[in-house]
Amino acid sequence: MAAQTQRAVLAGGCFWGMEELIRRLPGVTGTRVGYTGGDVPNATYRDHGTHAEAIEILFDPEKTDFRALLEFFFQIHDPSTKNRQGNDIGLSYRSAIYYVDDEQKRIAEDTIADVDASGLWPGKVVTEVEPVGPFWEAEPEHQDYLQRYPDGYTCHFPRPGWRLPTRADS
Repeated sequence: MAAQTQRAVLAGGCFWGMEELIRRLPGVTGTRVGYTGGDVPNATYRDHGTHAEAIEILFDPEKTDFRALLEFFFQIHDPSTKNRQGNDIGLSYRSAIYYVDDEQKRIAEDTIADVDASGLWPGKVVTEVEPVGPFWEAEPEHQDYLQRYPDGYTCHFPRPGWRLPTRADS
């Protein structure tokens, strides 16, 4: 891991589709899927309690930034549906940003305000913003899933022409 690498942890439904799209972004140097934000130590696919399916992203801040990652995150999943993405329903599939420091929290809250003001989604953002906690790496069969099964299930896709405007200063 390079000295410049930063970390982001996001949850937006099934982790397979999130990983496949985010891994392709310029500046992303690594991804892994797992479970976070819940109550079960050593979470697994069969026993992850109240954890969300999430993706840990390592990125080079000289090539991308946290705001750019969040803008793409809000483009590829519906942040206005509580505990649901497509056919996936339940707490595991909630939308959440797990910030690693106060700057990421500020950027997350500001980006959510921009998404709400944009009207790009049918409702207000229900994405949770919480401090990052333990991240339990998912089993090997869940890592790089859509690389191994290109026709596998996903409910994530980039929306054509979707661009998040920044609110005007008040």
